[in-house]
Amino acid sequence: MASGLVALLDDVVAITKLAAASLDDIGAAAGKAGTKAAGVVVDDAAVTPRYVVGLTPDRELPIIAKIAVGSLRNKLLILLPVALLLSAFADWTITPLLMAGGAFLAFEGAEKVVEAFGGGHGAADEDDPIPADPQQLEQRQVAGAIRTDLILSAEIMAITLATVTDSGIVTQAFVLALVGLAITIGVYGVVALIVKMDDIGLHLARRRAAATRAVGRGLVLAMPILMRWLSIIGTAAMIWVGGGILVHGAAQLGWPAPEHLIHRASEVAAGAVPASAAGTIGWIVTAVGSGIVGLIVGGIIAALLHAVQKARGRH
Repeated sequence: MASGLVALLDDVVAITKLAAASLDDIGAAAGKAGTKAAGVVVDDAAVTPRYVVGLTPDRELPIIAKIAVGSLRNKLLILLPVALLLSAFADWTITPLLMAGGAFLAFEGAEKVVEAFGGGHGAADEDDPIPADPQQLEQRQVAGAIRTDLILSAEIMAITLATVTDSGIVTQAFVLALVGLAITIGVYGVVALIVKMDDIGLHLARRRAAATRAVGRGLVLAMPILMRWLSIIGTAAMIWVGGGILVHGAAQLGWPAPEHLIHRASEVAAGAVPASAAGTIGWIVTAVGSGIVGLIVGGIIAALLHAVQKARGRH
């Protein structure tokens, strides 16, 4: 009886160790996937605040909450099952789909660069009538944000899946769910803070203490600058991440020349600086190389789409 109990305890300990190792693997994979999806995350955080423009301050946080719930629904109820089905029955499609998402990111980034130099019109410039009913406006904004989030979430989930294709289906499911949950909470938590930053600043600016008022005024003045830089960083991240996905995908599909060229340039640049800065310089060169590829591909796609629109008599 005692020996049987000892054997049972040994089995429990072994199972516990296995479970702990599995959790470590899931956590490591989720962290790696989240890092690779950083560019999409930054863009998501940069895009979402525009959907509360024109709405009353008391509705800003409820709207962000609705968008966050819609984002979770996109990731966990739609994209996660699709990703697992593709992994189980059509894993050969993951790289092409990932490259399609990379091309979309590069196109979006290139479009924003063109718009910044006054050479194009984005979605914000569309001549759509604004509903007079605040509730209709809110519903339209939430629906538009969730549609945009579906595209960005699909790219996040595809990047995540690509990092765990060698793992079992259970590990893939846990990693996808964990990354989807963590990124959604992180992104929309930051978005909520950004959206309310000016209100926080105004509240502090009305306090009696001079230092508190100064902080409040600083927050109000910093808000437009923060949004501008967040947009710039988001655009750069889209181009860099999109280009990196295209370069890596092309290598996997049998055309490794661009990846080898960027890697070689990174090695040369890293070798030309002190060892303490080699890693940073190598990463910068790799990012710039990926960004150049992303800008070229995105620019070509944007030019083709604009040509098609022009041929159809649309602007």
